[in-house]
Amino acid sequence: MDPITKDYKAITELLPLGLILLVIVIMFCPFNIIYRSSRFFLLICLFHCFFAPLYKVTLYDFFLADQLTSQAQAFRSLEFYICYYCWGDFKLRKHSCKTSDVFNTFSFIVAVIPYWWRLLQCLRRLYKEKDAKQGFNGLKYFSTILAVSTRTAYTLNRGVVWKYIAWIASAVATIFGTYWDIVIDWGLLRCNSKNYLLREKLLIPHKSVYFVAMVLNVFLRLAWMQTVMSVTIFSLNGQTLIATVAALEIIRRGIWNFFRLENEHLNNVGKYRAFKSVPLPFNYDDDEDKEE
Repeated sequence: MDPITKDYKAITELLPLGLILLVIVIMFCPFNIIYRSSRFFLLICLFHCFFAPLYKVTLYDFFLADQLTSQAQAFRSLEFYICYYCWGDFKLRKHSCKTSDVFNTFSFIVAVIPYWWRLLQCLRRLYKEKDAKQGFNGLKYFSTILAVSTRTAYTLNRGVVWKYIAWIASAVATIFGTYWDIVIDWGLLRCNSKNYLLREKLLIPHKSVYFVAMVLNVFLRLAWMQTVMSVTIFSLNGQTLIATVAALEIIRRGIWNFFRLENEHLNNVGKYRAFKSVPLPFNYDDDEDKEE
């Protein structure tokens, strides 16, 4: 803000746009600088996510898509930036995008894009691998799409009917997602395990870490329901609450990543997809004795 005129300058409003363009330029930079191989690998995985049904789904692809599901608010921010800068609102610092029917319509679409990608990946794996678990996983993402859509509708309309619909859809998606995180993705809550309510093999020696992670996952999963609950938390306004919930979701995803990869690694070791050496069914000592 100009200290004399008490007005905003358009040039200062271009700073966020400049940062976004800088990231895009770095990502697509063809020169062998700034970790080119890693950048191009990320772009290839993103391309596979964009066209999920057309490519074989690998660990890299669905793991990246899972990260994107925790960035729904970032997708909405990008939508706002496109509207804010392309329609010239930044020149007068207006917020006409929020009142645009087109913008609000795209709010539904943009928020569910990452979940749609994961749903398509699950359907692809269900078709190719004939694994029923992928069908249930796809159903989980479909329930999340319904929850996000109804929450968006409630945010725009603030009607009583939409509130209860959003409540029910969010509750179902939260319960489904929490169960899947802990039982399927992490492989925990095994009653018959020697490590009670955990799993047979653990990489972390302190079992309490797993119980703390499960409790945190439940609470952080419930955080997103604050957008449909009429509960005042520390007198936070709507945008601050949304930013807080988005930050908590990123923290939850970080915790999820660790235990998800741990479980994946242990499963690979058990199936000899990851190993140091493979035991072979040969006894060389017995063979030598017979020859003598």
